[in-house]
Amino acid sequence: MQTNITASDLGACAARRVSPGDFESSRHFYPRVLNAQVHPLVGYFMRMTTRRIVSRYCHLNPVVDPETLTEILEYRPRYFRWAGADLFHVTTERGNRQMVVIETNSCPSGNKSMPPLTDGDERAGFGLLMESAFVPLLSKRGLPRGDLAVIYDKNLMETSGYAAALAELTGENVWLAPMATGAANPPVRFIDDVLQVRDEHGDWHDIRAAMRYVTQKPWNRIPVQTKTLIFNPVIACLAGGRNKLVAAKAYDLYNAELSELGLQIRVPETIRDVGRAEIPLWVQRFGGHAVVKVPYANAGQGVFTITSDAELAAFMETDIGYDTYIVQSLIGNYEWSSISAKGRFFHVGTIPNKRSDIFVADVRMMICTSATGFRPLAIYGRRAAEPLRPSLDGRPSWDMLGTNLSKKREDGGWETDDQRLMLMDRKDFNALGLGLDDLIEGFIQTVLSVVAIDRLAQSLVSQKGRLKRRLFRSLNDDPALLGEMCDQ
Repeated sequence: MQTNITASDLGACAARRVSPGDFESSRHFYPRVLNAQVHPLVGYFMRMTTRRIVSRYCHLNPVVDPETLTEILEYRPRYFRWAGADLFHVTTERGNRQMVVIETNSCPSGNKSMPPLTDGDERAGFGLLMESAFVPLLSKRGLPRGDLAVIYDKNLMETSGYAAALAELTGENVWLAPMATGAANPPVRFIDDVLQVRDEHGDWHDIRAAMRYVTQKPWNRIPVQTKTLIFNPVIACLAGGRNKLVAAKAYDLYNAELSELGLQIRVPETIRDVGRAEIPLWVQRFGGHAVVKVPYANAGQGVFTITSDAELAAFMETDIGYDTYIVQSLIGNYEWSSISAKGRFFHVGTIPNKRSDIFVADVRMMICTSATGFRPLAIYGRRAAEPLRPSLDGRPSWDMLGTNLSKKREDGGWETDDQRLMLMDRKDFNALGLGLDDLIEGFIQTVLSVVAIDRLAQSLVSQKGRLKRRLFRSLNDDPALLGEMCDQ
């Protein structure tokens, strides 16, 4: 397992300088990735132009207008410029296969798990994200004077890679600064809406622009309105990038427009704004099989698969701390998936191994904006710990359905079970059972979800750049969440 530094270590650390020439692949990629060769089909997909993607998709979906789809793929987001969607490859009893969006993440991981497309491309997706989506923002007018920084609360392997890539692209030193939630005396603060970082000597430095990999409740440390350019800004999280409840509403709002265009963000059937006492009723509505989610958690935390009275009782006894939840239809084996309004979906799963075991696996599709529109940055898969069985027989359902690799330790740090990571190389990609059209559909589903969230984010911000709190409360009236936000 990869071990990350603890929350107490983060709080004690000062920001450190990363200089041009500091990028070393061995520090920023998993060891398996360093020796992996990208699968030819994946490499082919990653190089496809928007025009070719649109042509192929519209050929298979003739009701979709090519010009409309092109406009969507070339959409220029105001806030949500870098994202990753977690997708399930599912099917019905009639063999209707789909890529379904499980959640969309602002500031996602991914590049440390993606083999480079060419042998000479040392920085790979790290450099591509910085060059395509971040560096062009540095010419924006009105930025304060100061340095560049990467702020983070986990994933040092990947965040240090971004800092090194940014330093090489700009020729400047870049501050790499930890910002853990609840850390004592962190080396990051905001003064008059300008981000500052503290060096090892205790001196504070103004930051004009920062890449953010602060994923755990970023709104309790970072205000919505800042003079420092934050990439991605916190509003992208509140509007759905780290808020599953508001994301579901963003999808519904955008789907109402997309339905006339032959497009749709495909998600499990979702019941929103569910009070804790109501949860057993909605689980019963889904036939006793459902997924309950804490809307504001991530990294696999706050997701509960319910397939029995015992699992429901265990959830109801858990002290969560929030007042509002979402309940979704559960996608499992055909024999024990939820019965939703659109029927029963179940996992396609991996290709059977030598023991004929099939595992649940998801696909992370990471994308960013560029001068020519959205483009894929990185792809990887994650499989569950235990094989998918036709019957539960009292087994914990999470062992068969949970794919997230991150685990939070008691000391507040994180560790990663990278043994279940599935790379886009010649070995692992074949086991996923995906084809080129599945990757294209996954990319389009990711873009649609990002556009939906970015459009809602724009409506939540006033002309002066402040959060429209009344509108946000109408979408997400959870006192516990509202009390966490640092810009009251």
